[in-house]
Formats: sequence, structure tokens, C-alpha cells
Amino acid sequence: MSKTRITVVSSDAQHLSQITSVLERDSNVGEISAVRCDAAQLEAISDMPDVLIVNGGLPENGGLESLARLRQSHPDAAFIVVSDNQSPEFLLKAMRAGVREVLPTPAVSDLLHDAIGRIAPKRKAGGGGQDGKILAMTSCKGGSGATFLATNLAWVLATNHGKRVALIDLNLQFGDAAMYVTDQTPASNLALVCQQIHRLDAAFLASAMIDVAPGFSLLAAPDDPAHATDVRAEHVEAILKLARANYDFVIVDVGRSLDGVSLQPFDMADMIFPVVQLTLPFIREAKRLVQVFLSLGYPMNKVGLIVNRYQKSGDISLEDLEKTVNAKVYKAVPNAYEAVAASVNQGEPIARLAKNSPVTKALREIAESLAAEPEKAGKGWLSRLFAAH
Repeated sequence: MSKTRITVVSSDAQHLSQITSVLERDSNVGEISAVRCDAAQLEAISDMPDVLIVNGGLPENGGLESLARLRQSHPDAAFIVVSDNQSPEFLLKAMRAGVREVLPTPAVSDLLHDAIGRIAPKRKAGGGGQDGKILAMTSCKGGSGATFLATNLAWVLATNHGKRVALIDLNLQFGDAAMYVTDQTPASNLALVCQQIHRLDAAFLASAMIDVAPGFSLLAAPDDPAHATDVRAEHVEAILKLARANYDFVIVDVGRSLDGVSLQPFDMADMIFPVVQLTLPFIREAKRLVQVFLSLGYPMNKVGLIVNRYQKSGDISLEDLEKTVNAKVYKAVPNAYEAVAASVNQGEPIARLAKNSPVTKALREIAESLAAEPEKAGKGWLSRLFAAH
């Protein structure tokens, strides 16, 4: 396996030397180049490496715009930014520019090695194993119904199709996926697993999960928002790789945050399902989210919008949504407030509580399309995607 080629760029000679020295001690790193320049000179880099590390004040002085343009001309390169600006606004702008990792200043050796270690396997192996399918479901805006759809889809896949399904609640601040389908109290959760990540194996993961139904296991979110910091990107990557090897489907309820942790399931996902409603605030956020996915180089054939609470008589059509957001609608789930409210209030899967609900029908159709063998699923974009894996 070839080693990673890295170029370090900084306008500060001392920082340039420090980062280069750290990289030289990494056995997985191959050729290292150091370039001293300012933001305006970034695009002059002719020999693009596997990983470009941009340090210091460059990102704040026009560097992100230069990186975004470099991303368009060199989609296979990975970008790391080292900056003392760790504000949510800057992190979001960096992600939109296609930056894979934003590390704090100074560039600590362990953090830099870990970041390169996360990036290199994705570039060479395309994001993981070939066993189960990872489905990342995310809310475009609060109240979209993503958690309801994720948990109930998992139940249908397991119950109606005999699939082994793992649902991971990655809403680290206020995750409550378990309450949608069971009255069991989680004995463990994602944060506790991450605290003991050295013990991670199939048996340990299974013991930390709730058995919701035969074939359906759920790993709950942290019970205390303060424990969200215990969950790191490398932990999520390890958990997802293990789950993918042991389940037919791994459904991740990602929540709404965009950071290094939430990017992990997006990176590894076979399908990303942003959940949207046909109102302008939802559509605006959906467009922003899809722009982030595009800037990060995700192929758009793995992004499928799920329209929740859909009403045909609405002012905005599905075609309007697709044109505005620049993404395809995968499925429209009809509005059936009473059945959904009863399901949520009772903690019962809607497919068991209201078998004839139009929402149940839509969930069954989604499950059928996902569970179908690629050669039997027709020639649609979903079947082409799965056939490529």
C-alpha cells in the first residue's frame, strides 16, 4: 500500500517547521512538502498531494475560498486546516469548502496523526467494508420527523423482511430514539461504549444495545448531554465498521449537528436520507445541507430526500423541491398526524399500531426497496448504487 503524500502550507515559518517535524515521525506518511505562502498563492500549487494541510491565518484571509476552488479541480485531495478559530460558523464554512478536518492550534502530534489516519483509509478503500449497508438519516431542520422515520424503518426492515438491523442514535445532545419504539430503559448508551472503546467487539456492542424486536437492536444516545464530548469521530468509525460487519442494515440517526463526529456516518454511508418538509424554512436548510454534501465530494446518487408529512395539495410540489435543492426525492411520506401521534405517545412502532396507515405503507415501500437484492431492484439509481458496492 502506497504511503500518503502530504503538503503543508503556512505563512508562518515556525509553524511550517513544527508540523513538518510531527509528520516526519509518522510511518504512514510518505513524501512531505513544505510551502510557505499566503492565501492568494494556494491555487498556484501544481502538484496536488493526497493531503493538503493549511495552517495558521490562511483560512481566515481568503484561504477557504481558495480551498473550495482547489476542491473543484482536485476532488481526490483531502484538506486539513489547522486554526485557532474553532467557532461553529468557521467550522461550517470549512466543511462547505470541502475541508475534512479542522484541528486546533498548535497542531498536537496525536490529533494530527489521528486525522491523517481517518482520511487515508477513506481515500484508498472508499469508506469501509462491503457487508451491511449504512443508512444515515438526518433532519434538515428541527421537527422534521427524522427520528420517527429512522426508528420505524428499522422496525419494518427487521420485522417484515427478516433483516438484522442496528440503529445508532447519534443525536448526542438530546437523542431519544429509543422512546419511539420501546418502553425499555437503556442499560448502556453510545457514550458509555466510547468510554470503553478498547473493549469494542461484537459481543460488547450487542450487550450495550436494546433488543427492540427480533433482529432489531438500538444503541441509545448519551443520557446526559455533557457526555457528548466522550464520543469522538474515531469511536464512531470503529463502531460503524463493527456494526456493518454484523448487521444487514445500520441506520444512524445523525441529528442536526455538522462536525467531525456527524461527518463520520455521512462518509461511510451507502445512502444519506435528509428528511425535509415542503415549507420554505425546511427547503432552505435542505439546500444548505446538500451544498455541504457537494462540497465534501459526496456523489449525489447516494443522497435521497425523504419528504415527510407530504400533502399533494400543498403550494410547493416535489418537482419544485428537487429543482431548488438540487437533489432527488427518494420517497414522500404522507401526512397522517393522528396515527403518528398515537405511535409516538405510546412508544409503539406505527406498523404494528396502525397497519393500514399511509405512513405505514410508505415505510413498507422504503423497506422493500432497500431490502431488495440489487439484481431484482430494477434499474433505478438506488439499485445502481448498491450494485456498485
